[in-house]
Amino acid sequence: FADICFTSASIPKMLVNIETQQQTISYVGCITQLYFLLMFGGLDNLLLAAMAYDRYVAICRPLHYTTVMSPQHCVLMLSVCWALTNIPALTHSILLAHLDFCSHHAIPHFYCDISPLLKLACSDAHLNELMVIIMGAIFLTGPLALIVLSYAHITSAILGFSSPEGRWKAFSTCGSHLTVVLLFYGSLMGVYLFPSSSYSVQRESSAAVLYMVVTP
Repeated sequence: FADICFTSASIPKMLVNIETQQQTISYVGCITQLYFLLMFGGLDNLLLAAMAYDRYVAICRPLHYTTVMSPQHCVLMLSVCWALTNIPALTHSILLAHLDFCSHHAIPHFYCDISPLLKLACSDAHLNELMVIIMGAIFLTGPLALIVLSYAHITSAILGFSSPEGRWKAFSTCGSHLTVVLLFYGSLMGVYLFPSSSYSVQRESSAAVLYMVVTP
């Protein structure tokens, strides 16, 4: 669901622009698009960490799996993810809405994102850049650290398996998740952990294609 909403926040508008040859978006539409992209992208981010924890419990604590990952606990985890993902989405959207933009409003991107919008700002955007770094450090490296920790325990447990078949089954269970993690965090960190002064259109666009189209 989060993946569908994530891509739906930008791809339909991009296709309309291609069809009509009118590459435009309103100011309100741009901020709204940014909010939903950040919200559903952040939800994907937190859900990847929750999935890593799910695999940790399944492999390292199989006897406690039905208790730890009960339907009630899963609903609670999903609710927390929904609540947390609104923090960076609202923060960046509100801060960007208070900026003044120059007369040149051509966004060098196929959707509204933080870095290209900051490049167009005429007013002081240092607070925005600071929040990009802070929110990125908290909401990107935080879940990533949880994923790394979970897979460290998983790897240790798998290496202790006596059966080669058991090791292969455990590794294959985590393979698809690890692939998505590498694509998702590799592209996002290349974009959101750098201030706008180091912004590169080519780097931004390449990373955006990865996490906008390929990862979901």
